[in-house]
Amino acid sequence: MTRSSISALFILLLTASLAFAGRTACPQFYVDGVAPDFVNRKLTPKTRQLCNDGYGVEHSGLTRTPLWAAERLTRDGLQRAKGLPRVNSFRPDPRLPVSERAELRDFARSGYDRGHQASLADQHTEASRDQTFFLSNMIPQDSDNNRNLWEGIETAIRNETKRRGELYVLTGPLFQGNQIQSLKGRVMIPTGLFKAVYDPARREAGAYVVANAPGMQYQVVSIAQLEGITGIRLFPSLSAKIRNNAMRLPEPRTYQQRRGGNQ
Repeated sequence: MTRSSISALFILLLTASLAFAGRTACPQFYVDGVAPDFVNRKLTPKTRQLCNDGYGVEHSGLTRTPLWAAERLTRDGLQRAKGLPRVNSFRPDPRLPVSERAELRDFARSGYDRGHQASLADQHTEASRDQTFFLSNMIPQDSDNNRNLWEGIETAIRNETKRRGELYVLTGPLFQGNQIQSLKGRVMIPTGLFKAVYDPARREAGAYVVANAPGMQYQVVSIAQLEGITGIRLFPSLSAKIRNNAMRLPEPRTYQQRRGGNQ
């Protein structure tokens, strides 16, 4: 696929207005059991649902990345996750056709991290933690972003889950503009990332949006605003009022800032 055809694909994604029903084989990870709606049917031939123990993924064989990862986080689950070991076992996802999946060699010496979408630390069993290392859960991510701002956002959402009790989370890449690049002509490099959250008890939602670049700059936006960026209806069952009002989300802080006591 050429760069121009890749760019055209995502222009279509952002401008099309036809919705595609959000059916899912793993409803436990989605608000009201309903997955996001695609705005553009042209993406669906190479999209595949992947259900894991602790999260669900919508994978694109065109980008060779997830389009989103879906999780339901709870206070109890995060408590059970404490102390579980981390075993790095990055590997291609055997459930995907070879022609549609990322391989370890795509990321080798690329300068990009293999960035988790569903976070390892969110998972409360050893099996589900291991499953986060499938490349179907990875994007090419700027290393400074992955290890600082993004880690801070992931931690902020876990802390917010402990405070609130339960959150639904959707995490995914953004592809914007006419110069989408790729690793070795195969795995698309996102221009940004989002993490959208919904609190079912308080019935409020919002999202972080960040560039796939160094620095600590981020935005908090409403779900409706994020849907305008992604071209995907992320929480289809929510009312317009909830979608149009951004909940207050905590300021992300780096590991070093947290260690220094700047809570």
